Amino acid sequence: MSSLKRISFVSLAFGLLGDPALAEEPQPLELDAISVTSDYESPSGPVKGYRATRSASATKTDTALRDIPQSISVIPASVLKDLGSTQVERALEYAGGVSKQNNFGGLTLYEYSVRGFTTSEFYKDGFSANRGYPSTPDTANIERIEVLKGPAASLYGRGDPGGTVNIVTKKPQPDAFTTLQASAGSWDRYRTALDVNKPLDAEGNLLSRVNLAIEDNHSFRDHVDGQRVFVAPTLSWQLNPDTRLLLESEIVRHRSTFDRGIVAPDNRWSGVSRSTFLGEPNDGDIDNHNNMLQAALEHQLNDAWQVRLASHYKQGELWGFASEARPLNADGHTVNRRYRERDNDWHDSITQLELRGLFDLGPWQHELLIGGEYEDYRKNERVTTVNGGAYPIDLYHPVYGQPKPNGLRTGTDFFERVQSRALSLQDQIVFTDRLRGMIGMRYEHFEQHIDDHTTRVTRRQRHDALTQRAGLLYQLTPEVGLFANASTSFKPNNGLDAQGKSFNPEEGTGYEVGLKSELFEGRLSTTLAAFHIEKENVLALDPGTDTSRAMGKARSQGIDLQVTGQLTDAIRVIGAFAYIDAEVTRGDEAIPTGSRILGVAKRSGSLLGVYEFQDGRLRGSDVGAAFTYVGDRSGEAGGDFQLPAYHTVDLLAHYKASETVTVGLNLNNVFDEKYYERAYSNYWVNPGEPRNFTVSLTLDL
Repeated sequence: MSSLKRISFVSLAFGLLGDPALAEEPQPLELDAISVTSDYESPSGPVKGYRATRSASATKTDTALRDIPQSISVIPASVLKDLGSTQVERALEYAGGVSKQNNFGGLTLYEYSVRGFTTSEFYKDGFSANRGYPSTPDTANIERIEVLKGPAASLYGRGDPGGTVNIVTKKPQPDAFTTLQASAGSWDRYRTALDVNKPLDAEGNLLSRVNLAIEDNHSFRDHVDGQRVFVAPTLSWQLNPDTRLLLESEIVRHRSTFDRGIVAPDNRWSGVSRSTFLGEPNDGDIDNHNNMLQAALEHQLNDAWQVRLASHYKQGELWGFASEARPLNADGHTVNRRYRERDNDWHDSITQLELRGLFDLGPWQHELLIGGEYEDYRKNERVTTVNGGAYPIDLYHPVYGQPKPNGLRTGTDFFERVQSRALSLQDQIVFTDRLRGMIGMRYEHFEQHIDDHTTRVTRRQRHDALTQRAGLLYQLTPEVGLFANASTSFKPNNGLDAQGKSFNPEEGTGYEVGLKSELFEGRLSTTLAAFHIEKENVLALDPGTDTSRAMGKARSQGIDLQVTGQLTDAIRVIGAFAYIDAEVTRGDEAIPTGSRILGVAKRSGSLLGVYEFQDGRLRGSDVGAAFTYVGDRSGEAGGDFQLPAYHTVDLLAHYKASETVTVGLNLNNVFDEKYYERAYSNYWVNPGEPRNFTVSLTLDL
């Protein structure tokens, strides 16, 4: 029972006892049934509209967003539903300051940037979810996507200093429901998703939920397609009033064409079609299978203290062949290709133990979090390149079906094991009604062991790191709060230097100041922040020895704005803007000092607005529009290649035919903007989708 409910019942009891009329003439009363409801929003539950009010990602505790002295963007599942999208990256456009990076040929959410720094880490329910090459997260069981801005190592461990994405998955709910959604779109894209939530006992102590999704998609890209089956069963069991067990699992079977995109000859857009595929159709697909099992046991020790024990295990494998384009040949219209075989598998086991408690110390109120974590990650990776004979393709008139190379086989073949042990401490402090603070630190011991089967060399490294963060938030008025924070990060560098020693880890430091506001009687939430982040010990080439050293340094600074709101019962909005000045401040010959960081636009913004009809025949139906702008970006680290700026406009409409039937239409890139959403070099460029549509049917059964 929430504190709001307890207060309501206590007030009602005292009111009845203190009524003079009741004291003078006690009479038997016949009371009407009272329905007690609460507007409390669970940090892991659904969000009404677009405006979330609570989060657990920034503190690993249930905390109001307005009370967190740090920027955090929450994008609820309703945003993706309105956009008719199943792409997590689409939601991240509304977080502010998040950039698309290498997507590993379309196979996974491999890398992205937050506030100018690229990372390959993202989390699900507080557990690392991107070890190995897991398939792209499926939106079928996503409740919300939360982006914590700035270094988060004191809470999550090793990572990059720009920010951290935590995906909150759907949990079983008390009321039974079943939702079936089917969609079809341009280029023969089909998807069916089923969400079944059902209590398994009369008391509501045992709850179940299963999310299922099946996809069969083609693409505007020639010869590119993909299929996916996703199943996520979840079980919640209230063992007794103080103890709850949550079991979650995911099974993913994904296969798709490995697609590096197109080539920009001589760094120019010279007529290469957006649809041209530079691989070989008869290579077949890359298969990516993933399995995950997760359990969390929470026990309320008393009114103030709670303990949580959680364990997470995932296993995956990826295999298949692909032909990948290389730099442009001297003739100006062909590129050579390399033919590669991938065969990777990985296992990741994580266990967390946390103790949370509330207590007063003098005039100050404290919420303490003490945590421990152990991770054991193992990966076998083999990438084989088959050489021998020319294997070119023409950019403008591709001819497929050429004989595959059949010569010398080279590549990488290694086993990697990473073990880490960590202890963390966090204290959220209420100094006064207006002043709040937060301090946190994490000690982590990291060990990496790599057996290189090709060179017969074994490499080892171990590091100890202490990361910290501290923040203050002062409530200037009931509607506006001022906050500031500082935090640090670390991430081990792979490989060995010229002396055979492991590199120093990358280390980052971030500073942030900003304003949080709750305007129009709390209907509109905004966060405006200015930040400065530095990262050092980035691997760079030492000109004196022509070998890598942990000597590089980069800096990112700027501002970002996040706006979310339910302006009226009919209008909901979410939007973001970011200005990011990110550059290399100590580089080398390959990536000189002053170079822009790959893929990061100086200016970017987005806005989504939806109007929902409140009365008449269209009650429950809605119409809306989305606008996205991304400025020009570096398309190759240290090079002159640039991706041009672009903007897109999307339109959407949903017609609620009855209480159980909704029909939707999404028109994307209405003006058919030709744009390029990411690049790794001028021969690996991913074009954005041309104008397209999706129709959907949703049944609430």
